[in-house]
Amino acid sequence: MADGRVSRETTAAVEAEPAVAATLFGNASAVDQARRFTRALAEQGEERGLIGPLELPRLWTRHVLNSVIAAPLFPVGRVGDVGSGAGLPGIVLAIARPDVQWVLIEPMERRVAWLSEQVDALGLSNVEIVRARAEEWSEGAVLDAVTARAVSALRTLLPLTAPLVRNGGELIFLKGQNAQAEIDAAAKQLRTFNVVDTRVELLGEGVVAEPTRALRGRIARR
Repeated sequence: MADGRVSRETTAAVEAEPAVAATLFGNASAVDQARRFTRALAEQGEERGLIGPLELPRLWTRHVLNSVIAAPLFPVGRVGDVGSGAGLPGIVLAIARPDVQWVLIEPMERRVAWLSEQVDALGLSNVEIVRARAEEWSEGAVLDAVTARAVSALRTLLPLTAPLVRNGGELIFLKGQNAQAEIDAAAKQLRTFNVVDTRVELLGEGVVAEPTRALRGRIARR
């Protein structure tokens, strides 16, 4: 009885799927996977410490669409998502870009368990999960790109992420309104880690309710 009541209350609280979701995910199979992932996150996310209690009414708009809108930016290859957490953006991007091999890097056991469950439940063959902190990454500078969302400021992110990316590869971070200020504050770190062509791109303006800012830079080691 109680479980059914909780389930009904959760369903009522979750934001309705925006019509644009089907367009952004590109095909019926992908949007179905996105729906299943969003439903699971709505049902389990707060209890498992993945999302806060206020996120259900904006789960699609603020989190899922905010992640998928960046999918076209990523190169075909192997891309890392540092601090993947609930799978935002890693799981969402893996659904939208099956042509990319995604590496979800997450140190917390309970979050790794969640990510593994979702990869299995959704049948995502293009995802590998690494339980580690970014600074514990052992493969060297081999990734074609690295992303992160809501992890930390750019000057803190750079020492953790730039060493994972091959020469010529990209950093593509999903940021808020202070993205340009983060670039300005990280001038020293950008030089230290050989990051060039840094810029902020506004994604989804006029398409989604909350546009995403992608902070981008290229690795150019001498």
